[in-house]
Amino acid sequence: MNRQAQTVVLFLTGGALLHAGFTDLYLRYVKAGLRPLLIGAGLVLITAAVATLWYERRARHQERRAEPHAPADAPEAPADAPHAHADEPHAPTEEHPHREPRVSWLLVLPLLALVLVAPPAAGSYTAMRTGTALQEQPWGYPKLPADGTLRLSVADYAGRAVYDEGRALAGRPLKVTGFLAFDDSGTPYLVRMALNCCAADAQPVKIALTGELPAVLQPDTWIEVTGTYTPKRTQDPLNGTAVPYLRVTATKPVKAPQDPYDEAWNG
Repeated sequence: MNRQAQTVVLFLTGGALLHAGFTDLYLRYVKAGLRPLLIGAGLVLITAAVATLWYERRARHQERRAEPHAPADAPEAPADAPHAHADEPHAPTEEHPHREPRVSWLLVLPLLALVLVAPPAAGSYTAMRTGTALQEQPWGYPKLPADGTLRLSVADYAGRAVYDEGRALAGRPLKVTGFLAFDDSGTPYLVRMALNCCAADAQPVKIALTGELPAVLQPDTWIEVTGTYTPKRTQDPLNGTAVPYLRVTATKPVKAPQDPYDEAWNG
């Protein structure tokens, strides 16, 4: 791949990053807080591509200006001038540069995939094959409203239920949103995938469900669960971490959120 082709790939990479950063596409790859860095990286790559193209053109222009030109009044060689015989050694000829392998253009395919194909967010298949991310006890919890229904994230409920023994949750109506997943025994879980940095390190935070559940539940369905705290808990067989239960009183399907991932639970 020559310099011009490298510049094109660099420019396309920067453009793809900007496209992802200025749309919601980036949420499928990295957590929301990295959006400024993603946009900055795209701008740097495009700037580098433009600078490379400019320097390349300037270098070519300088080479053309430096090439020696034959004077206009230079005498022509006479027609009867002796010519080199076939058996005389020939002057060394310049070697032709080798063509770059065309397979290098396959580097463009991941860029097209980034722009044209949005990967699905990690769902129930990944969740039930990965241990829950609730692993560290936090130093404390923010205060909750004194009355009314508590709207909690999956990670917030799981952390308070396990480490705070549900002291701030007992007797309060709760609403938690996530997607459904089932273990091998058919036990339903409410799950939200949490990110440390990017989708490659996504880990599930799980809440086991009990109580009044619909007769038909489909994995990867996003639902809002209304329920109450219960001290019942189990252990995730994949890493031995405690998984709390939530007693369900009502459920309703909801649309998948714009950002399918949560921040990682890190205490």
